[in-house]
Amino acid sequence: MTIAQIRNFCIIAHVDHGKSTLADRLLELTQTVSARDMQEQLLDSMALERERGVTIKASAVRMLYTASDGLAYTINLIDTPGHVDFTYEVSRALQACEGAILVVDASQGIEAQTLSNVYLALEQDLEIIPVVNKIDLPAAQPDEVAREVAELLGAASADLPRISAKNGIGVRGLLETVIADVPAPSTDPQESLRALVFDSHYDPYKGVIAYIRIVDGSVNRRDMLKLFATGARFEPVEIGVFDPVMRTVDSLRAGEVGYIATGLKTVRECRVGDTITLARGGTQHPLPGYEQAKPMVFAGIYPTHNEDYGDLRDALEKLQLNDASLVYQPETSQALNFGFRVGFLGLFHMEIIQERLEREYDLDILATAPSVEYRVLQRDGETQLIDSPALLPDESTIEEIHEPWMKIQIYVPQRYIGAVMELAIKKRGVYDTTEYLDATRVILHFEIPLSEIIIDFYDKLKSVTQGYASLDYQFHEYRAGDLVKVEVLVNEDRVDALAMICHRDHAYHRGQRLVTRLKALIPRQMFVVPVQAAVGKRVISRANVKAMRKDVLAKCYGGDVTRKKKLLEKQKKGKKRMKMIGSVEVPQEAFMALLSLDE
Repeated sequence: MTIAQIRNFCIIAHVDHGKSTLADRLLELTQTVSARDMQEQLLDSMALERERGVTIKASAVRMLYTASDGLAYTINLIDTPGHVDFTYEVSRALQACEGAILVVDASQGIEAQTLSNVYLALEQDLEIIPVVNKIDLPAAQPDEVAREVAELLGAASADLPRISAKNGIGVRGLLETVIADVPAPSTDPQESLRALVFDSHYDPYKGVIAYIRIVDGSVNRRDMLKLFATGARFEPVEIGVFDPVMRTVDSLRAGEVGYIATGLKTVRECRVGDTITLARGGTQHPLPGYEQAKPMVFAGIYPTHNEDYGDLRDALEKLQLNDASLVYQPETSQALNFGFRVGFLGLFHMEIIQERLEREYDLDILATAPSVEYRVLQRDGETQLIDSPALLPDESTIEEIHEPWMKIQIYVPQRYIGAVMELAIKKRGVYDTTEYLDATRVILHFEIPLSEIIIDFYDKLKSVTQGYASLDYQFHEYRAGDLVKVEVLVNEDRVDALAMICHRDHAYHRGQRLVTRLKALIPRQMFVVPVQAAVGKRVISRANVKAMRKDVLAKCYGGDVTRKKKLLEKQKKGKKRMKMIGSVEVPQEAFMALLSLDE
């Protein structure tokens, strides 16, 4: 089969617009998977992916199809992750393709990630084939949605394919359109091997398995290879293609998509976006766009029972074998003992890792409130990066604190503009522009600190817009702010895991709310427990957890008042001595109180 008969494409869509269902119909239509082995969301292999209806890990599949022109074609479908946290992985998957099917739900219309993915595809200069899906739903408005999409892409709305991926309506015609419109791969005959790594996973027997698209040259099992960015050298353990299970082949040529089992022991040595070339006589020109995935959100993860610390470390090691963007380091907390400081791509990535630790490794864990990475410029000119409020140096040594700001786009019906504006400004957002999609829907552009987004911004946005808004965000810059550390003292002992960094204007209100919550959550002791919030040396809020008291006057019926005073004074001294040696255990619910301080 010649390179002219190869088509590489992907499917891009907003969450739950039918991307995985369309992939299933294409697999059935091309008879890549037999009816006996077919199941819903076949390419989503994780139970979490099926439950949440969102692709977390990219995958690829080779399909063979004889088109209406009588020629047999090899069609490589690269399935992309479906969440904004994995934008970099999506961009690498798009780079491995020449075309993209843009799926838009006929009842929902264009949403945040629809546009985000369109712009990513246009940056890679892909041929975009827009389709309107779910036309069989009672709430479907295919003509209206087709007009929206046509305006976005500058196409004729009458020409847009209308399909139902669930029932298979229009899918064969769409596949014919892919063959006709998506160009065949192009290659540079002067270049030696260049292969793009668009994803990878770890296999205990074969090492890291790199999912690759051969851009130039060819590769076979006897070639000695190297990775451009990491410099790792290896001889392939195995070379193959996905159909959809892994099947070995002798070689892969330019334009083809497959995998190389590298034998490498960590995913860190074989990163997404890297270029594989020959170890001897390889290319000097790597493929563009490689970046190291950088965590944006950090949280402490601790085992509920101290004896599970070793199990938690082993579980994180195993998860990191398949996910190079996950970073962690040991951390000790006075309140929670031993655990790990873990870095994530975003809040959704953090949720997924937490659920996998609990479900796949049967661990009871406690995650602290998420924080972001701050740049601290000290008076002596040094710059320090800190990802935990507990690590913030003394206020007197700090010149400036810089925090990450994001550019966000909120897609919302026009009637909710006021509510969204109010929410964004309350979260320190800076209004940028308003863009009108049509007579009823707008895109609001804001700049907003990441620390304000990561806890409850998305939930509140859904609440104030009755679920109609969708959100997309990108990192913008680090910006100086008037930030302070609010510390919590329980019985005059600092609880490092409850510390938080916030804007000075919000410090008093957040400290007061946290103290009020903790007063209700900390169990009563035999002595009075003061709970305080402090900024530097200044206490900004205080509440006392009342003591449980024995009624020492119960035996005094009548008699002189001095006897009662003597007994109360004796009790007071005992309480004072008990307070000096008594310790207060802070319950787990107290750490979760940080997540809902703005309610």
